[in-house]
Amino acid sequence: MFVLELTYTAPVERVDPLLEAHVAWLDEQYEAGVFIASGRKNPRDGGIILAVGDDRAQIEKITAADPFVTGEVCAYRVTEFIATKTAPELERFRQQLAG
Repeated sequence: MFVLELTYTAPVERVDPLLEAHVAWLDEQYEAGVFIASGRKNPRDGGIILAVGDDRAQIEKITAADPFVTGEVCAYRVTEFIATKTAPELERFRQQLAG
């Protein structure tokens, strides 16, 4: 599982015109089963996305296609973790430690 932290690198006035395209990109990733939660940070200086996948390179490729990235208004920090414990509703995303 991955925590994707977006940090705006430009003023919100440059971010807002790209918001509709960003939301469409989010919707595509939800439909593909990659994203399971997302939202703005408070204060509004970026956002957080929870993503599932086995391949960090695939996740980084997905984040590179975000209109916020291609529009040069945000940067991503990708943190991979092993979700060994979850709420019952997220049981299908539980992972086992190797070895």
